[in-house]
Amino acid sequence: MATAVPLPPAPADWRDAPQTGGVWTWSRLDSRSIVAFGASRTNPVMMLTCDRTNNRVEIARATDPLRAASASALRLLTTSQVRPLSNDPALSTGGWLVVPLSPRDPLLDAMAFSRGRFALESEGHETLYLPSSPELSRVIEDCR
Repeated sequence: MATAVPLPPAPADWRDAPQTGGVWTWSRLDSRSIVAFGASRTNPVMMLTCDRTNNRVEIARATDPLRAASASALRLLTTSQVRPLSNDPALSTGGWLVVPLSPRDPLLDAMAFSRGRFALESEGHETLYLPSSPELSRVIEDCR
């Protein structure tokens, strides 16, 4: 009979948590600049999209399609900012919690320049501990 192995305690500081596995991948789809993070290109857990048509940057977190239909609390942590966020149910379709931001929102720069990583928390999901990357800056700058 197998014995359950207890999980290690959560780190006291989010910056000490193990990084979520995966890599950033940049692409362009029509007029949108997109960076996706995940273990593979076809299965991302987070995306940042420049929607120039609507003058916004969208932060998207993969979720269960049923959960995306209602408002959910999220929180983004960087080394310089901690910001509570809420998804927009009208934009959150196809299994994504989508948070729209102005391209000039200081939170975007905080993500891009966070010391090595940032974290995205959302109700009912494991926290994502993501590396900062030049690809993030590319998407942000494409919208400015």
